[in-house]
Amino acid sequence: MSDDLNWVPVCAVDDIAEEGVIPFDFGRDSFCVYRTKSGFFATDGYCTHEAALLSDGAVIGEEIECPLHQGRFDIKSGKALSPPVSEALRTYPTRVEGGKVLIGLKPRK
Repeated sequence: MSDDLNWVPVCAVDDIAEEGVIPFDFGRDSFCVYRTKSGFFATDGYCTHEAALLSDGAVIGEEIECPLHQGRFDIKSGKALSPPVSEALRTYPTRVEGGKVLIGLKPRK
């Protein structure tokens, strides 16, 4: 199913430290791209609780902690893990090509 995605370059692999996160804006949308021991992952850029920018939060293992109220999300699945967050984040596929991290986005219609 990844054939219908636009693969958009985000950054160089070395631009994200392990257990790091960077913001990435594309068009009208904001994303976060993470690097964990398991690899690279991407989610929506804002917390589903109060729209805080998640790239200002802390990556703890495979979780992102929101900087506003410390709710946590699973980076891989987007699942809300602790209050006050209850709504999951959308996640997006990533891949590495030629030393660059790319995010797979559906084309706008």
